[in-house]
Amino acid sequence: MSVLLRAIPLLMGAVSAALGGYVLAHSTGPSARVAGLTLVFLAAVCLCLFAVAATVVRQLIGCFGALDRIGYPAFGFAVAGAAVGYGLGLLAESHRPVADFVAGSVVLGIGLVCVCVSSVAAVATRFTLIGQNAVLPEGSPPRSPAPFGRSAARALVAVPVLAAAAAWAWATVMLANGGGGDSDGRFTAGHVVVDQAIVCTALIGLVITLLRQIRNTYTRRERVWWLVPAAVLGAMDITGGLVVVALDPRPGQLATGYVQIGLGLLCWTVLSAVLLLALGWRRAAPPTGRVPLVPVGTTLLCLFMSAFLFESADPDVTVAARVLVGLGAVCFSLFAVVSVLEAGVADRN
Repeated sequence: MSVLLRAIPLLMGAVSAALGGYVLAHSTGPSARVAGLTLVFLAAVCLCLFAVAATVVRQLIGCFGALDRIGYPAFGFAVAGAAVGYGLGLLAESHRPVADFVAGSVVLGIGLVCVCVSSVAAVATRFTLIGQNAVLPEGSPPRSPAPFGRSAARALVAVPVLAAAAAWAWATVMLANGGGGDSDGRFTAGHVVVDQAIVCTALIGLVITLLRQIRNTYTRRERVWWLVPAAVLGAMDITGGLVVVALDPRPGQLATGYVQIGLGLLCWTVLSAVLLLALGWRRAAPPTGRVPLVPVGTTLLCLFMSAFLFESADPDVTVAARVLVGLGAVCFSLFAVVSVLEAGVADRN
């Protein structure tokens, strides 16, 4: 089972990258380029999720060494750096096509999501301490010496915060009619990057939850504190997408709305990991067994939406149909991560 849970993100990444490569090789037009590059780089998120799953699994099976402690987070940050660099490269082209402005912005946003996921992998290198802390009574003092020093803990939180801030800032610039590109390109890229920033913000909650449970500074109030913002942000994603689909008179923006809905489902998938950690903290019989069904459900919703959009044969939504396959792959990769976390919670109880 441990091998399967580590293989799932790699397989999902391969599916997304293969579909992206196929679209780039066999389809023409600006929308095909945007969809193809998005799918290829959504595979990068799957690779970073593999780093998280492998980090936790190897601790649970007692095979976690010094090389793993450094290697998996470093691998994730390297993948994130490649995605951010490619996105910036597309945006920096002096004579870029319109499609490359949208693709560059989306790939940059994906790279920033990868930075946040890699931060989860870095924090999860001390995952087994959560089990030791969970059996202590409520109100017990923080671990001493702290698993992460004060400076290290601040850095681990600062990295995803800065990534989310960068995504929010770039989205704001585009929605304020800046940054280049035409008006339709700014609308599409701006709304998608806003939703990617929301996913980054939800991942900050996961990083902080892991960090505080590892340091034994997690409080009862935080069981709700980090869940509510993630749930609200995901609902904002989905609602915003529905508004665009229902009310925007421009047929070309239908794809943007459907992608927003998919990113909202991804945000709720991240929420399931935060929910699992909250439910499993200092409970004799934590009700966590069904939490991994959340990413399964979001995966199916992404794939069903993709199938319906493909069936409509509407060229205005083809790009969304393709991208939703990649978002489904990321959601199912998160299923592996949530299942690994659930195995850790079940093992300590």
